[in-house]
Amino acid sequence: MAEVPPVSGLSAKVEKKRKRQADESTKEESKATNDSKPTEGPSKKKQRRKKNKQASKEQDIKDEERKNGIDESIGKMDGRLLADHFAQKLKRHNKELTEVEISDLYIPDSAFLDTSSFEGARSMDKLPDFLKNFSPKGFDLSKAAEEKGSPHTLVIAAAALRAADLVRGLRAFQTKESIVGKLFAKHIKLEEAKQFLERARIGLGVGTPQRLSDLIDSGKLKLDHLERIVIDGSHIDQKQRGVFDMKETHLPLLQLLTRSELRDRYGAKQKRIQILVF
Repeated sequence: MAEVPPVSGLSAKVEKKRKRQADESTKEESKATNDSKPTEGPSKKKQRRKKNKQASKEQDIKDEERKNGIDESIGKMDGRLLADHFAQKLKRHNKELTEVEISDLYIPDSAFLDTSSFEGARSMDKLPDFLKNFSPKGFDLSKAAEEKGSPHTLVIAAAALRAADLVRGLRAFQTKESIVGKLFAKHIKLEEAKQFLERARIGLGVGTPQRLSDLIDSGKLKLDHLERIVIDGSHIDQKQRGVFDMKETHLPLLQLLTRSELRDRYGAKQKRIQILVF
């Protein structure tokens, strides 16, 4: 076998020089690429800091309004703002809905009674005063219709535990002839609630959205004498969530409020129903 001639010293130097030139060329290309990347100027940094500062300020305001278990911003809304608030929450929680489905769940501002003038806190102990303040002159909240299971007022809470608390807070309006009805699922089966409505005269009924819808569907909860629907809208739980903040309560609430039996009476001249957000 023929021997491979050794690489001469000159050839080795030439090869080394080519390699060095190739390395230098690669470094220059890399530097050029990095230099071509746009750098964030002072104006963009300033805009970003301003945006972050604004977001922080808005969060501070929100935190200030949501304290002691009460979202104080709700009580400041008139009918137009409440209608918009309901609609915005619907879109946020239910992105899969079509525009037609969203419009079917829209509540007009004419359905709401403006309660922003109420000066008391939206705490549970103030609910009786709230109801008295926004009831027609001479209206007796402690009375009930002769027809069984036909309240003049429905109070809607996000959860059964909260509804139970509200029942206790409204006991001032309960008499032998007018019971504050427990219309929620906590320890009360649907069949038991139906039987209760068949035999009891109730002036006020307190419940959760889905249970109220089920009782209306059954025909046991009657709406003939209903004049107002009060939504426990300002209350927030330990996780800082209210009835508008959870899809599992907000959607059933809107489905209840937009039932034809109720919707057709918003803004009506006769047998009108108004929505009050506490």
